[in-house]
Amino acid sequence: MALTILCIAFFGLLVLGVPVAFAIGLASIVTILYEGLPIGVLFQQMMSGMNIFSFLAIPFFVFSGELMLYGGVADKIVRLANSVAGHVRGGLGMSNVVACTLFGGVCGSAVADVSAMGSVMIPAMKKEGYHADYAVNVTTHAALVGALMPTSHNMIIYALAAGGSVSIGALITAGLLPAALLMICMLVAAYLVAVHRGYPAGTFPGWSGVGRAAVAAVPGLLIIVVILAGILSGVFTATEAASVAVVYTILLTFFIYRTMSWHNFIKAAAKAVKTTGVVLLLIGVSAMFQYLMGLYEVADFMGSWISSVSLEPWQVFLLINVILFLLGTFMDMAATILIATPIFLPIAMKYGMDPVQFGIVMLLNCALGLNTPPVGTTQFVGCAIGGISVGQVMRTIWPFYGALVATLMLVTYVPAFSLALPRLLMGYAH
Repeated sequence: MALTILCIAFFGLLVLGVPVAFAIGLASIVTILYEGLPIGVLFQQMMSGMNIFSFLAIPFFVFSGELMLYGGVADKIVRLANSVAGHVRGGLGMSNVVACTLFGGVCGSAVADVSAMGSVMIPAMKKEGYHADYAVNVTTHAALVGALMPTSHNMIIYALAAGGSVSIGALITAGLLPAALLMICMLVAAYLVAVHRGYPAGTFPGWSGVGRAAVAAVPGLLIIVVILAGILSGVFTATEAASVAVVYTILLTFFIYRTMSWHNFIKAAAKAVKTTGVVLLLIGVSAMFQYLMGLYEVADFMGSWISSVSLEPWQVFLLINVILFLLGTFMDMAATILIATPIFLPIAMKYGMDPVQFGIVMLLNCALGLNTPPVGTTQFVGCAIGGISVGQVMRTIWPFYGALVATLMLVTYVPAFSLALPRLLMGYAH
């Protein structure tokens, strides 16, 4: 009965429009009061859930991404992408995919990626005769690559939601091949739609133009190399890598590019504080929620139910993907990871999926949810920039959706896509 109250209270509050963090907290409090247990237990869980040293990586990665966003790094990446891919049919669309991938690698946030790249690319594409729905779909889907890149704070959240049993270094390297695969699938989708609609090709600036654009953009892109090299060589941990990323970004934007003003620095700091506060609140209340799910043996119940219907492993993985996608359509990415990981990770492992592979599957599903109403954060941001309704964008979303689903299926059923690099570079074995 208590589990029923927990679920009804949580989903009921979501339907009423209560923010996810408050819905989780209030549902947990109602349930603990029904059980007659001391309410202080929940707040102890909340504090212990947030009081983890590894969580220091989250504010640092968020701050680094905001500094990149406000420090003018996006413009240089756009110029590089245009010089490399702009001469292909539908060149601005192809450039958009490359630019979003590169900027997603340095900022680690799909929403920040859409905000930065969308503000530059969507108006430019509309000016050149591209339809607004195409410009928005290309931007919002390509930006999802940021969730898989080394600077993604959601990887840190997953590693800790998994109980600390997943190597953050292995997870960071595991995201690289799926990110490249997602970029390729998006390039194919953007090109096919551009050919179908008859969009023009741009002009190639010559290798000298590509070289100049690369020289300007490479210092910003080096942040990915610094993080990976430091972690793989053992010079610093993932948490320390996040602080190194902040120092590098400050030096880059203030002294190398000289594009950061104090006004924008304060804006970046304020935005990072706000985002970190939201994420840590979610982590705290999710710790309360996880305590109750452990108390009521939800993971065991789900595992027993799936076993009772005699599903094959591929069917179990498909079912998990569907459930994660549905959760992601109305919950924030961090909340979905924190709530769903303790439930579905043991089930996936029971049927033979590695926890690092499951982490990439989880991130891809959450990314898919970011582009799907009713929440659809990245889609709403893209539509606001493009001056188009969500309904109009949804009517032509399917080629890009198909590219994302194809990537998800390959990562789900071909373990090498997510496990090859951790095994090669780190000697990972589980």
